[in-house]
Amino acid sequence: MAHTITDECINCGACDPTCPVEAISEQGDKRVIDAATCTDCGACVDSCPVDAIQA
Repeated sequence: MAHTITDECINCGACDPTCPVEAISEQGDKRVIDAATCTDCGACVDSCPVDAIQA
């Protein structure tokens, strides 16, 4: 199951460079994870300063 980004996202972009498959993109005022691309590696979780990424 792909990770998701909650509404707590502040759109800082810290998670973008950590994703090895480039599954994270900006949509509106927050980041989103493409579930079809996400490999569920969890690399993005530790990079989020507001803990907005969940498994």
